[in-house]
Amino acid sequence: MGKLHLKRINSPNTWPVERKTTKWISRPRLGAQSMNKTLSLNTIIKEILKIVKTSKEVRAILNKGLVKVDGRVRKDPNFPVSILDIVSILDENYRLFINTKRKLFLHKVNKNDATIKPKKIIGKKILKGNKVQINFIDGHNLLSKEDKMKVSDTIVYENDKEKDKLKFEKGSLIYLIEGKQVGKIGIIKEVQQSKGIQPTKILFQSEKKDYTTLKDFAIVIGKTKPVIEIPNE
Repeated sequence: MGKLHLKRINSPNTWPVERKTTKWISRPRLGAQSMNKTLSLNTIIKEILKIVKTSKEVRAILNKGLVKVDGRVRKDPNFPVSILDIVSILDENYRLFINTKRKLFLHKVNKNDATIKPKKIIGKKILKGNKVQINFIDGHNLLSKEDKMKVSDTIVYENDKEKDKLKFEKGSLIYLIEGKQVGKIGIIKEVQQSKGIQPTKILFQSEKKDYTTLKDFAIVIGKTKPVIEIPNE
């Protein structure tokens, strides 16, 4: 079936799909995040939301321009939807999350929440003219004249316009998208700087318990409260 399909039995355990139905399942195109944190639009529309039953019907919906991801019309059934992305379809909005059981899930959100997108900075590059290219976890990038934000900080967008900046620091609210504590919401208690090539770790508190995880596994989603609606999963 080629690169646009995957044997269902070999699909990531994070995908909330049935394993014993058809042989093949839609493979999301290569995106900014790994496949275990990504779902294709085909899978979302047909297998999770169950709006239609066939891939042909999915393509018909997409070709009519009825589906948006983060506010942009998408017509590719294999388009990748990753954690914290917003899918808008038939006047309903959903954000993709991962829970503590390591399963991706869609959470229905209101129109206002659907306009908000926290984007973690995963890299920076100095360009000619002292401009800074900021690379985000969702694959997008930004050219800026300022170099005040650090890798792992978050820039919050509303309707594609910058709304706020969130520092990765003690007291910040975080959401874990990988690791043993995946799906947890917590508050940073300490950023434990590493030596040499060892990855930086953080100490955070969630539900009155302390945990240690890698800095790379966390996204800052607020200062004292989350900037987006967080489901109870």
